[in-house]
Amino acid sequence: MKRRVDAMTCGGCALSAVGATAAPLLWLSMPRTRRHLGGAFENEGMDLSVLLTELPFVVLGGAFLPVLIVTLLVRAARHR
Repeated sequence: MKRRVDAMTCGGCALSAVGATAAPLLWLSMPRTRRHLGGAFENEGMDLSVLLTELPFVVLGGAFLPVLIVTLLVRAARHR
């Protein structure tokens, strides 16, 4: 039982790290984000406040959402 718990913990940490890395990369590829960070003519319209307002939520969501989904799937499988 101990090995299974360790494997689940290690898998959850790895999944969280992958999600926390992939979510900002996906966020940076969105047109809305490129508009805010890419700037317009002579950097008019650049809004760097998205780095303080949106980016932390993107990273947290990317870290917690995959782990939450796997947890729900494991619990659903145990009830069957």
